[in-house]
This record gives sequence, C-alpha cells and structure tokens, in this order.
Amino acid sequence: MMFTPPLPQSESSSSSGSAAIAVRDLKKSYGAVDAVRGISFTVALGQTVGLLGGNGAGKTTTISMLLGVLTPSAGSIEILGLPLATKRYDILPRINFTSPYVDLPKRLSVTENLRVFAGLYGVREGRKRIAELLSELDLIEVADRPYANLSAGQRTRVSLAKSLLNSPELLLLDEPTASLDPDVGDRMRTLLENYRKQSGCAMLLASHNMAEVERLCDNVIMLKRGEIVDQGSPSALLAKYGRGTLDEVFLDISRAETA
Repeated sequence: MMFTPPLPQSESSSSSGSAAIAVRDLKKSYGAVDAVRGISFTVALGQTVGLLGGNGAGKTTTISMLLGVLTPSAGSIEILGLPLATKRYDILPRINFTSPYVDLPKRLSVTENLRVFAGLYGVREGRKRIAELLSELDLIEVADRPYANLSAGQRTRVSLAKSLLNSPELLLLDEPTASLDPDVGDRMRTLLENYRKQSGCAMLLASHNMAEVERLCDNVIMLKRGEIVDQGSPSALLAKYGRGTLDEVFLDISRAETA
C-alpha cells in the first residue's frame, strides 16, 4: 500500500533543525497524586518515538498535555518550535491524533464525520482528501454507514483517517492498530511508515504491541509511575537488557523494584 500525502497546509513550516516536540520538566498532579513527575524528552522531525509503560505509567496523561487537553502542573511543552501554553491555536491545525478510546459522533456516517473534521482543520479540497483516505484505509464500503454501526476495527481505521486529514506535521498515536486483524494491522503500519517517509512528519506512538514498536520506532521512552526510567533505540535497549524482544525488556522494566 503506497500513500502519497499532500503538502502540509501551514504557510510557515518549522525549520528543519527544530524539534517536533520538546518537553522540559513536565509534571501533572491531581491533589497528592503525581501522574507525571518531571519528565523531559524531545522528538525530532522525521522521527517516530515510542512512549511505553504499563497502565498508570503516565502515557495518556502525557499525550493529553501535548494536545492541550490537560494543563501541566509544571514544566514546558514546545510543539513544532512554538510554546503550547501561548500558541496552542497556531499549533493545533498542524498536528493530529488517533485513539481507539475516543469516539466520533455516532449518528453521523463515516463520510459525514470526516467532512466535519475536514472543515474544522480547514482542509483544502476536503472532498478529494476524504476520497483518498477512504480508499487508502479500505473504508469505501462503509462510507455511508453510521459510525455507531461500525465494528471496533472499522472505527479504528476511521480514527486513523481522521488523524491524516490535515496532513499533520506531528501525529500522536495512541494504540493506532488496536482491534485490527493481523493483515489489516500490517497494512496500516505500512501506511504510517510511508506517510512518515514521504511527509517528514514526526510521530509519538503509545502502544502495548512491542512488535509494532520495534518496527516503527527509532527511539523508545520507557515510563513507570510517571517517570522516565529508560530510553534508547529498540536495538540499544535489547542489547542493554540482553533480551531478544522488546516484550522481554518491557517486562524487565515493569517488574523491577523502584529504587
């Protein structure tokens, strides 16, 4: 499956040397509970970085702060060279996200949903763009079906189509192939790989599928109880822990006692 993205729609794209994401001392607390505890990391343009950790590690909280859905308790976030705290509305048209845990309006059809979001993102030639994505993601047969009547796997593909509508320079992926069968999941990973290569975008991937992470990610950030406990390329982490798969590395880190 080949995917040819249109040019990014922003008139001023970030410089080639700037990071897509730059997080410094980021914290999020809920009363006495620290969900994210002062993490710092960068994601370069053209790079895919995995954000890994068990339930409660802080992945979803971190992604929510990157989207501006949650306000950090402390620290700073820059997206595409701009401070999120003051330039959110300049940033949002240039990024997108997908998550199987966020439903789209259920009474609208697949096409109607995509038209709404194409309008929100100001997509040029929106009907043409939607037609391309319906074809690429094998959604033509369900294009007129209400979102409520779709299977879990079909909803995952619609969410992915929504995330690519505006040809984002940064794509935040939360379990992007959840509920997909192995064949369709493989095709979606190929689509994402092609999109990154051809667009030069950056991706931050949260996933429990370690084979997916090994395939897609240049680097991996391991979170545990809101802290970064290790990071590096998949090959470097395999060598460091003397393991054959990232599944085994993940288990080693998850089960290790916190110092």
